[in-house]
Amino acid sequence: QVQLVESGGGLVQAGGSLRLSCAASGRTFSNYAMGWFRQAPGKERKFVAAISPSGGNIFYTSSVKGRFTISRDNAKNAVYLQMNSLKPEDTAVYYCNAHWATYSIWGQGTQVTVSS
Repeated sequence: QVQLVESGGGLVQAGGSLRLSCAASGRTFSNYAMGWFRQAPGKERKFVAAISPSGGNIFYTSSVKGRFTISRDNAKNAVYLQMNSLKPEDTAVYYCNAHWATYSIWGQGTQVTVSS
């Protein structure tokens, strides 16, 4: 089973960019589909992007298509979220998720704040 640690969050002006990283421990990282979710204050956690174990299939929620890019490096046990053209509505805690069979594992989250 993997453990996840996110990093890369911060405060950025609208139109700016951030790159989130999620480092995974464990030897079975390449078995897991990986995803990014976000939770704004007072709202439920929502899907942002996902990538299949091999990286061959990628999915985005419509509001981030063309602005965000998910990628993974199985040799480094890491998944990334490149976020460009950030908007104030992207402000949230971003969580990394690993999913495989019955396992669903969450990181602790990293705060992203976009100022207008």
